[in-house]
Amino acid sequence: MNAVPGPSAVRRPDFLPFQPFDEAGAAVDRLIEIYTRNTAFLRQAFQDVLEGRAICRARACYPAVRITVVTHDLVDSRLSYGQVAEPGAYQTTVTQPLLFRDYLVRQIGLLLHNHGNVVEVGESDTPIPLHFAFPDGAYVEGEHLQNIGRPLRDLFDVPDLAVTDDAIVNGTWRGQPGKVRPLAPFTATRVDYSLHRLQHYTATAPTHFQNFVLFTNYQFYVDEFCARARAMMAAGEGDYDALVEPGNRILLRGQPEPSTPGLARLPQMPAYHLVRAGHSGITLVNIGVGPSNAKTITDHIAVLRPHAWLMLGHCAGLRDSQRLGDYVLAHGYVRDDHVLDADLPTWVPVPPLAEVQVALEQAVEEVAGLSGWDLKRIMRTGTVATIDNRNWELRDQGELVQRFAQSRAIALDMESGTIAANGFRFRVPYGTLLCVSDKPLHGELKLPGMASAFYQRQVNQHLEIGIRALELLREMPPERLHSRKLRTFMETAFQ
Repeated sequence: MNAVPGPSAVRRPDFLPFQPFDEAGAAVDRLIEIYTRNTAFLRQAFQDVLEGRAICRARACYPAVRITVVTHDLVDSRLSYGQVAEPGAYQTTVTQPLLFRDYLVRQIGLLLHNHGNVVEVGESDTPIPLHFAFPDGAYVEGEHLQNIGRPLRDLFDVPDLAVTDDAIVNGTWRGQPGKVRPLAPFTATRVDYSLHRLQHYTATAPTHFQNFVLFTNYQFYVDEFCARARAMMAAGEGDYDALVEPGNRILLRGQPEPSTPGLARLPQMPAYHLVRAGHSGITLVNIGVGPSNAKTITDHIAVLRPHAWLMLGHCAGLRDSQRLGDYVLAHGYVRDDHVLDADLPTWVPVPPLAEVQVALEQAVEEVAGLSGWDLKRIMRTGTVATIDNRNWELRDQGELVQRFAQSRAIALDMESGTIAANGFRFRVPYGTLLCVSDKPLHGELKLPGMASAFYQRQVNQHLEIGIRALELLREMPPERLHSRKLRTFMETAFQ
């Protein structure tokens, strides 16, 4: 390390220039080395300030990976990621490379394979905010900061929302000719922001999240999911290794009970993880009610680059021919949720993804024991309307009925369209299977007695279908699951 400079200077670790690598694992090891050194430097500098050993500003930067391509040759037009579109220099900053090791090895490996080139790894000029240099659950704010006698931002870089945005993934990023272009959909600061928010909203560390995600809006599904997972762990059955509950409470395969007590108070959107090797298990998140929660959680889970997410929830059936307990497989969405209007205008279609639709239908067939014409007795495919007003029944019925009829909507909820739209926006394969729990337009309101009986009867089967659908998607090669229809004109090489 450099000697500690005077108060007017900036204390930094020795700069690490970019070095070439022709093997993905070695490149990621270098990313880990740089990140580990630089975050440790910031933590020590902070401790020095607290203990009065230093009063100067300290700074360390994120590691980065870059590649330079000089040919217009297309590698393989069938690929949706793993290649750049045209010649130029491409770079991305990287955070927590140990957490993302498998992902980074795959993405860098594809670049090396498809472009027959080397990648370069070194230190970027993007500072690491002090808050993001601490491990999960560690915070720099607190009463002891009052002893410093000056604002924290005078001594360290802090999160800057001006450079923490979704311009790349939204397709609104504008570069300059000859300048470096994005290599990944999210910058390191954007990823760090979401990793810390995930811990806050779900009370589980990002490392426990799996690549296949279920969202639900009812606690009944959580109870059933946990009961299944606990029984599986106790019996040592299946190929899942652990159940992780809020508070990072871990139940390992073969254990009758977790070694630590549960949380006294659950977080806003608790997450439960059925862990499998390579993060190939299933994460269930109870997002509660409303499109705001749906957007919030998907904004953050997206940086983990999951392979698929599905919405399993309840809905209002809009057709008289539907019965309570029938399933709705969404193939289109009317988005009246409004929370994504600025990021994904409502005129943008959110298409059904064939791979996900087929997996969901196959899962219903297997679990319900029906197929072909008989499957139509319990499941209907159609448009789902997502609204931001839970008490929509109190509005003018004539206006609503006309809108639903014009859109051919067969169901109404408050989350599905948001989750699908954010999946489209973030290039995460998405799908929706809802269960009709009431029919307000036909006199069947969701009342306590009716709801309790319905939930007890239907939740078990619905959850089993969702789990089975994700297992079917897991069997697909990633390059097939991550469809080209989710990619835009000029895409980043990283998935």
